[in-house]
This record gives sequence, C-alpha cells and structure tokens, in this order.
Amino acid sequence: MIKVGIFFGGKSREREVSFAGGRTVYDNLDKRLFKAIPIFVDALGNLVELDWPFVYRGTIRDFYPPVTFVPPSKYNFQVYADSLTLSNSEILESLKLIGKPIQIEELKNKIDLAFLALHGAGGEDGSIQGMLEWLAIPYTGSSILPSAIGMNKGVQKVFQSAAFDVPAFTRIKKDDWQNQSNDFFSDVLQNVGFPCVVKPANQGSSIGVSVLKKENKDEFNKAIDLAFFKVYLDKSTWESADKVQYVRQLADVRDGLGMPLLLNNQMIFHPDELLDTISNLFETENNLILEAALTETEVLIESFINGKEFSCIVIQDDNGKPIALPPTEIVKGKELFDYRSKYLPGLS
Repeated sequence: MIKVGIFFGGKSREREVSFAGGRTVYDNLDKRLFKAIPIFVDALGNLVELDWPFVYRGTIRDFYPPVTFVPPSKYNFQVYADSLTLSNSEILESLKLIGKPIQIEELKNKIDLAFLALHGAGGEDGSIQGMLEWLAIPYTGSSILPSAIGMNKGVQKVFQSAAFDVPAFTRIKKDDWQNQSNDFFSDVLQNVGFPCVVKPANQGSSIGVSVLKKENKDEFNKAIDLAFFKVYLDKSTWESADKVQYVRQLADVRDGLGMPLLLNNQMIFHPDELLDTISNLFETENNLILEAALTETEVLIESFINGKEFSCIVIQDDNGKPIALPPTEIVKGKELFDYRSKYLPGLS
C-alpha cells in the first residue's frame, strides 16, 4: 500500500484554506490503494503526524496550540502558534498533544509520496518542493522553478515575452514605496490606467486585493498600503469602534494583518497586548502605524479586465503531455472574488 503524506496547514496567510483542503484529500483518498498520513505543518514550520480526530476540527486554532499552552485571554481571542513565545521543549510537548512530531530526516521512511495541500509561502513557492527533492520523495504539483515563478505574480509577466496576452501592469517594490522614490500614482495613470487591480505579488486567495474604479490618489495609497499589509489608524476611528471586534478583525490572518505585527515599530505578539497597547498609545498620540510581520515584498498593479472568469486545471500525463481539464466558470456574488467568496458556501 502506498503511504501518502498529506501536507497541510503551514505558516502562510492561507493556512486555514490549506487545513480544509488537506481534510478533503484525507477523506477522499482511496483507502484500498493508499494509506493516508495527515502531516500538519504548524505556523513555525514544525511537522507532526496529526491524530485523526484533530483533522475534523473547524479551524487550526480549535486544537493548536493546545489550551494548556495558551495563556488566558481577557478578551477571548484565539491565537496561532506564532503569537506565543514558547521554548523548544514547550513546542515539542505541544506537538505531542496533537500527534507524533516528525523530524525532516524521518520523512523518507514514513511516506512514499507527498500530497501537497499547502498554500502560499513555504508551500507553493518551491520551498517544500526543494526539501522533498533533496530527500528524493516524489510529490504532487509543479516542481521547484515553476512553483517559484507561479508564486510571484510579477515574475509571471515573463509570459509576455512568449507572446501571451497580459494586461497592462506595473510593479512596486516595498523599499521603493516606503522611500517614495517615484510618483507611483502618475506612473499608474500613464501606464496602466483606471479602473485597475492592486494585489500583493506573492499572496493567494485574493488576500490584500483591491479594485480601484476611479482616479483617486488617497484610495490608491490606501490600496497599496493594504497590499503591503500596512494600516494607518487614527484616534477618532479607534474611539468610535467596537475595540474588541476591531482587533479581532485586525488580527485575522485571512483578511486582516494577522499576528504578530508591528505597532509603531514595536513587535506585538498577542491580540490582548495589541488592544491594550493601542489604547495606551492613544492617550498621548493621534495616529498609529500597524504593519504585519507576514508582510509582502512587492505589489502588482494591473489594468482591470471586465469579463467572465474561469478556472482551468492542467495536469501532465506519463508522456509529459499537458491535459486541460474542463474549465469551470466562476459566478461571483460581488465584483471581487475575494477570500470569503472563494471559501464560504453560497457566496459564489
């Protein structure tokens, strides 16, 4: 029987999508042919053969970190492992509570094939593909180079040189944006135009994406900051907000900044600490800058394409021939096919 290690979870912003996808693979592998081994990757990059009951939890935070390692939250926030400062021995003990920790060198004897249900950085960018090739373990999906190219939407524009049609576009590096080394708004006006789409170059699931309909420099700046996972918070907004809900949204790795984050260049690990620190700072300040630790290096701005949207999976046969599976039309409930539209029932 072929031992299939299903890799899911991970440390990217798409870890919950990966967790749900890994569960689907675990359920649907033909157990007459394959032994399914669920390999959960935590937010710190640790591997554990997950005990099967945890595969069916609603979200990662429902079982990991285990409650015995999570300090009580006065605002009832849930956190991921990267919000806790645990020692190596504590991490090992926490992993043992949900399954059997795996050292990388043990993989070769544990699995025959890796089924990669990981998303985003560390899972789709060639990183884990390189590790598996080093270990001589075959895996599903693309190899190192196409994974790396496919992950970066800016690098993907190399297709233009191969006579593929691509929308008008421009790219902004994070350092250039921080230094304001160019008049980026004028550049977009001249070379891309409006409406346009602003997106992080290395994220999936439409995280950090904005559609800008009109020429508005303030909205443009906000969209670029959002794509770099940076937020400016003013005192009046904070005072009028439901503070617990605001921080809950801000700390959400899927459509917020996620934790940990930088608050006026101070690293904050826990949402409780974030809420209290914001409140304290606003006693003397009027504006704060918050920036995700899971940040982005480059933002892509593309001209908006108005039309129907399709998804088409391509696989390769034993002779190396590409085969396109039937295209699927995506009918959206709103203009942007965002994270919630992609993964919540009934929204698309």
